[in-house]
Order: sequence, then C-alpha cells, then structure tokens
Amino acid sequence: MPTLIETALATLSEIQREAVDWDDGALLVLAGPGSGKTQVLTCRIARLLDASRDKHFRILALTFTNKAADEMKGRVTNFVPGLEERASIGTFHSFCAQVLRQHGVHLGINPDFTIYATDDDRRAVLRDALRGAERDEIPDGGDARYLAAIDRLKASLVSVADALPILAGRPDREQIATAYDLYEKQLRRMNALDFNSLILEAHRLVMQFPAIAARYQRSHPYWLIDEFQDTNSAQYRFIRALAGNEFKNVFAVADDDQIIYEWNGASFRQIQAFVADFGARLIQLPTNYRCPPAIVDAANRLVVYNAHRTEAKKPLIAGKKDMKYAAEDHLQLRIFDTDADEAAGIATEIAGLGRSAWGEVAVLARTRALLLMMHEALRRQDVPAVIAQRRDDFLCAELRWLVAALKQIVRPLDRRNIIVLVDSFNRMAETDLAPERVIADAEASGRTFLATWLEAIAGQNIADDNRRLLELLEPAVAQPSAVKTALDRILAEFERREQALGAQSDIAEDMVAWREITRDIGMHIGRNAPLEQSLQELQLRSKEPTPKAETVTLMTIHGAKGKEFDFVYVVGLAEDIMPSFQSRQKGDHSAEMEEERRNCFVAITRTKECLVLSRAGAYRGWAKEPSRFLTQMDLVTPPEH
Repeated sequence: MPTLIETALATLSEIQREAVDWDDGALLVLAGPGSGKTQVLTCRIARLLDASRDKHFRILALTFTNKAADEMKGRVTNFVPGLEERASIGTFHSFCAQVLRQHGVHLGINPDFTIYATDDDRRAVLRDALRGAERDEIPDGGDARYLAAIDRLKASLVSVADALPILAGRPDREQIATAYDLYEKQLRRMNALDFNSLILEAHRLVMQFPAIAARYQRSHPYWLIDEFQDTNSAQYRFIRALAGNEFKNVFAVADDDQIIYEWNGASFRQIQAFVADFGARLIQLPTNYRCPPAIVDAANRLVVYNAHRTEAKKPLIAGKKDMKYAAEDHLQLRIFDTDADEAAGIATEIAGLGRSAWGEVAVLARTRALLLMMHEALRRQDVPAVIAQRRDDFLCAELRWLVAALKQIVRPLDRRNIIVLVDSFNRMAETDLAPERVIADAEASGRTFLATWLEAIAGQNIADDNRRLLELLEPAVAQPSAVKTALDRILAEFERREQALGAQSDIAEDMVAWREITRDIGMHIGRNAPLEQSLQELQLRSKEPTPKAETVTLMTIHGAKGKEFDFVYVVGLAEDIMPSFQSRQKGDHSAEMEEERRNCFVAITRTKECLVLSRAGAYRGWAKEPSRFLTQMDLVTPPEH
C-alpha cells in the first residue's frame, strides 16, 4: 500500500514533479496563480524528509504569513507524520526572532526580549524615549513624524551608526538620527525589539559572525522560500548573508505577475538578483487549476501589458476540468450609474445567491472606502458580511488582561506591559487603580510589578467573578510551573462569560480567535513549547477570527492575496479607482501603473467558479471612465476621445 507522500507525489503533473524532485543547487519556480505551488513546496519538503529518515538535518521553509506557514506545516505533517519536527516552517520575522533568541547575545540582545509589533506600542516607546531625553533639538510632535523615517531606515538595514550619512540632504537629518538613537536605547532598556528590528538585527548578526551563518547552512542544508516575489530588499539581503558565498540550495517559488507590495520594497529586481547571485535554474508552472478558462484568458490578455516580467514567462494555461456553472456564468460585467447603485446592485445579486453560497463569496476592492459602502449595502439586504483585516490585539478586556498577565510572568520587569495589564483589568472590573502607583510601589519595595499589582488590586471593591480571576492567577505568579493549570482555569471562566453574554459579544469573538490561534501555534511549535515562545507567536499573529459560516467576506485586493473563493466580485473598475488616480498621474508605462495592473490580475485570479467585474459611471459624484483594465481584457470597447 503506498504511503501518504507516495500518493501525493503520484497526483503531481510532470512539471510539478520535476520541481519536487529537484536535488541540489538553486532553483526558481515561476508558479502562476492556482498552479499548485503550496502542494509543490510541501511535497518537496516531505520527499526530502522521507528520503532521509536516518538523518537529523532540518529543512528551512520561509513564507510571509502565519496562516500560510501553518497550512504548510499541516500538509507536511499529513504526508510524513512523525518527521514534521525536522521542518522549520515559519515567517521571515518569526525565524529571525528565533535566530536572535538563540544567538543574539553576541550583539548584546537578551534571549527573553519582547517584540513590539503594533504602531501604538512603538509610538509609546518613542514618546518615552524623547520625553526622557528632554532634548531641545527634538520638536514637539516629533514622535509621530520620525517613527516613519526610523521604519524606512530599518527596512533598508541602516543602523543608528550609519543613519546620518544616509539622511544627507534632509534638513531634519540631525533630529531623525537623534530620535533613532534615543528610540533604540529605550528599546534596549526595556529588553525589547520592534518588528522592524528583527531582520535588521538578524542580518547584522550573521554579517558580524559568519560562523553562525555557517552553522545554519550545515544544520539546514535545504532552504525553501514561498512567495519570493514579496521579499523586500532587507529580507533578500538577509538570505544572501545567511547563505554566504558558497551555499546554493535555495528553492524559491515566485510569480512576477503578483508583485503587489512594491510600497514595502517588493520588486522584480529581487527575482533577477536571485537568479544572478545564486545561479538559479528556472522551472515554470503555468497551468492554472483554479479558474475557469474564460478567467484565465482574461488574465493573460491583461498582464501582457506589463513590461517588468521574466522575459521567457509563459502564459497561463487553463487546467480546471470540472466546472459547476455554465460557461456564460464564469465571467460577467456589471455596469451601474453611480457607486451607490453599484453597491446596492451587487448586494442584491449576492443576496439572491442564497445563504448556502454566502460563505464562498468575496467582494474585492482597491480601497476600504468601497468595502464600507458594500458592507452597508449587504446589511440592508440582511446578508451577514465582514471586512477582513489584520487585528493586532484582542477586543475584550478579559483576553487583553490574560495575555498581559502571561507576559508579566515571563518578563517581570516589563513596565510597558504592566500598564496594559492594569488598564485592561480596570476596564474589566470597573476599578481605577493607577498604573503609575503600581510601578512606583514596586520599585520602592523591590517586588515585581505583578505581585505589587495583585496586592493593590485586592484592596479594591471587585465583583466576585473578577476576584475569582485573581485567585486563579496567584499560584502562577508564585510558581511558574503552575501557569498551565492557571491558564486553563481562567479560560474556563472566560468561556462561562462567553456563554452568558452571547455570540455577538467581544469576548465571544475573541475566544473564537484565541482557540484558532492557540491551535495553530500548538501545531506550529508544539504544545509543550516554552511560554515565552508561545507568547512570541501569539504577538506576531492577527487576532481576527475566521469569519462565521454563511458570511460574505469583504477584502482589499492586497488582503486577498493567497485566498480563493467560488464567487468573486471585483468592484470599482473605473479610472481613478482601479487604476488609482496616483498611478494615472505617473503614466501608462510607469511602475505604479504596472503594479495596479498586477492588483487587478491578483483580484480576478482568486476565482474558482464565477467572477463578476463591476463599474459605475460616477464615484462620489464625479464621472469616471471605464477602467483601462477592462479594455485590456477585451471586455469593453475603448472610449473615443
């Protein structure tokens, strides 16, 4: 009887199997949308593991979202159960965090550092740094203006020491460089890194200590990079530094027609650099198994207008065999008078599909403003819908407090976190204990912030259910080995609140997200991973739950990357909307217009069954021509001028 991996390999096409069977050396796999790239990646990982059962090396696989990493890990586990622990699958940032926890001490980075990923946290750190320095050259409001500049410097792997020369020509270069220096010193005082520091510091580490890079080359002799077209310059330079001059076993999967993050540094140049730097061979996977032929044809007609593509790029080939709907339903165009008519008309059409179909419906738009209009139109039709977006924190005070308490147990001197803990419990229990008082009392007494808070809050007038939470937490504060028991009991209390308050409450929504996230983290790093590692994974993941069944998903095109739905509605296909006004100003042959065209390409290829494109004659009262992309797909006749 064939094994699971043998069965999976048998389903691959000849060209997919060629990629999976690639041995040593660099390979670039140009994989179009719907071409089975995730299956190719995971089958390759599983094949390498299955062929080396008596060996102990690990395989490194990097991708861009935790959901993609979890899906890859799940498939590998299914193909070669028991061997998945030898596959290090994660995002660039989670891998760099892991490298820094293991080796960052060489740079003076303590392994138990916290990660500040949210804008609110990072702004607060910078404000504290500027306020503490009391520097005259930092003007009022400098925290807001300079954080973006600091982010750009870090994204270019520019350290504090190198900032001033890089900023030459800016009148405020001295202030930015000073703010950057103060910000980094404040982070170090707090034993913290921000999200943008992870790749910067990991790159600095392997550049200064090449023996560490050599160690990863030996322990992880095969590297795979998913969605390579999304890498920015910093991520690519990190890979180059980690590989050194000799290591070549890098397997990169990319699609230059899906580069839609140029604002974040993604570029066709990274693909060209990879081929040149690593001497990579090329394999193409042009067959699209997701979209009906009419959509594949439209996508091909559209994307050939772009110049920044691999010269030998093959057109997509329609490979989908079984279609649920008639050919005339696969690709349709809707035209409305106004944006309000468009939203109402599309909402009416979606309502007519019936409740059983709504969970497989997505409405995609270039801007959030159009999604808000669609959301309201669907509400008027009594169609449940959600605007999908990343959420960096939980909504309810209960889970914010719990996460803060767990962090405080791991990092008892974290001043920023104790403020979150006190404020969230105040909100939950309707108390008014001042965080500044807790910090001052702890520093005066020499006790931890958490122990000081527990004593102070015990003297407040608190309802029995909230006092019960304190009683459940206390054993974990005294003895870290009791954390799991305390966590389980506190979550049981939250589940009772969830049931009492109903499915529409914030705590109910957050508990759904908590269960999904902790399940994925457990699968990703193991259920017995240290608390600090689990908290790191939690911090880097969106707290947004999966939409409920029979709910329409509204997404920006950028958010839809990597997703697929039976029914896709792409709204706002008008000049100045998609393509945007800014790209039009740059010109038809500009890089900005090419990215807008790739946005449209990504949007239409999310479709498994039926695609509806729509436009209106006016948006916000302004007359608009049909999008040039409709013309380029041969769906409308070009307007006469």
